[in-house]
Amino acid sequence: MASLLKNTASLVRLIVRRDRLRIPLWLIGITFFTLIVPIAFTDLYSSQEERDGMAETMENPAMTAMVGPGDLENYTIGAMTAHQMLLLTTVVVGLMSILLVTRHTRADEEDGRIEMIRSLPVGRLSNLNATLFVVGTTNVILALLNGFGLYALGIESMDLEGSLLYGAALGAAGICFAGVTVLFAQLSQNSRNTIGLSIAVLLIVYLIRAVGDVSNDTLSWFSPLNWVTRTEVYANNYWWPIFMLIGFSILLFIIANYLNAIRDLEAGFFPAKPGRRTASFFLQHPFGLALKLQRTGIIAWAIGMFVMGAAYGSVLGDLETFFEGNEMMEQMLVEEEGYTLTEQFIPMLMIVMGLLATVPPVMAMLKLHGEEKKNRIEHVLSRAVSRTRLMGSYLVIAIVNGFVMLSLTGIGLWSTGTVSMEEGLDFVTIYGAALVYYPAMLVMIGIAVLLVGFIPKITSVVWFYIFYSFIVLYMGGLLDFPEWIANLSPFGHTPQLPVDEMAWMPMIVLTILAVGLIIAGFIGYQKRDIHG
Repeated sequence: MASLLKNTASLVRLIVRRDRLRIPLWLIGITFFTLIVPIAFTDLYSSQEERDGMAETMENPAMTAMVGPGDLENYTIGAMTAHQMLLLTTVVVGLMSILLVTRHTRADEEDGRIEMIRSLPVGRLSNLNATLFVVGTTNVILALLNGFGLYALGIESMDLEGSLLYGAALGAAGICFAGVTVLFAQLSQNSRNTIGLSIAVLLIVYLIRAVGDVSNDTLSWFSPLNWVTRTEVYANNYWWPIFMLIGFSILLFIIANYLNAIRDLEAGFFPAKPGRRTASFFLQHPFGLALKLQRTGIIAWAIGMFVMGAAYGSVLGDLETFFEGNEMMEQMLVEEEGYTLTEQFIPMLMIVMGLLATVPPVMAMLKLHGEEKKNRIEHVLSRAVSRTRLMGSYLVIAIVNGFVMLSLTGIGLWSTGTVSMEEGLDFVTIYGAALVYYPAMLVMIGIAVLLVGFIPKITSVVWFYIFYSFIVLYMGGLLDFPEWIANLSPFGHTPQLPVDEMAWMPMIVLTILAVGLIIAGFIGYQKRDIHG
């Protein structure tokens, strides 16, 4: 056994050195947003009466599906923070673990680094366990930073035990999704599928918890994200869900180690279909090749977006009943004549789904840089293929991808929403409320094109921009951000249909801006070195 783990410590130091900037940025970013929320809540909801009013607005099926259940009877600053932030922050922590684990397992194996490492005196399982140790330690540090950080704020309702439990929930969930990812790293044959399948699991367990929390409590127990909310932080402070998460993680680690020990290097357990003897006409063109490389991911995201829209649509029928007995919600939402209370609640859902639908088209565009890093672009460009044609192929896929994702989101929401509501939903209204985010999405795609064209090394900046957009738009109202902060995001200029009136000028400006970014990106891609 010792020979299988030989020089693991040396690989730990190597991984830490490679991620000496990436890991601190993740830790600082997550901790900052965790600590700033209760501070903002303290200023915004200084009295218990105001907090009880907010609790009433959160007591509806749509919000339960989005953020999970909470202690609405005793809605202190601590309970409010845990209710509105813990689950969403857990999703971000899970994404962090997925990306870090994939980077040092299947991605390194795909790029040939593991083969080079294994030529040295290291054990067969050393790299896998070094990765798990680093990612696990990262999550432990995250748990301690957030736990002691929340307690250090000195807020009365945020005691030491509850704060440490909050941090422990984040860390344990991160370790759990590290286990999910390391398992898929053994089953899949490339990093693309590893990330895609791991994120798919993250989305699926989120949806399972959402549907279960609203309609079937037993179903929720099949989701690790439900275990996070069962901690009831700052209320009952249950620690047993943490042990469930850790126990499940250990089981995944054991299975992953066993599979890693018996499989061949660069092989996976999911069978690969034998390729055609000769390439089809479609595959002989850069567009067909790019689409082939991304086909699985596009299909998975398409299914996920439709299911998410359908999941939220399925709870819309219960909102009218809730609103009818809630005077405060009626006062807040009755602003536009001709629209039901549920239709006026839809923009909040569309903001989240519109931003999430932006992820797959941006991924599709950045795939061009991913192929470049793997030294596959030179082979394509050595043929009768221009750089404009190559980049244009990925751009077309991204543009169509974004339109499809938004369409499926709107169709999914309408399809189940119209069934769950007595009067149904107008298809044009719901579809338009989803598609109105398309110009802002094009701007994000344009930024990705610009970065690939000029500074490919910092393409990750676009992800931070999308995350920024989510924070300022989803939480801007809760944190009382100034309007100019939201306007820094292209999504901040999008009219929130059907409540707002359609404003065509911002849509036109955003589209022109997107076109300008894309043209600039093409110019840069023509001039720079392929490995620039």
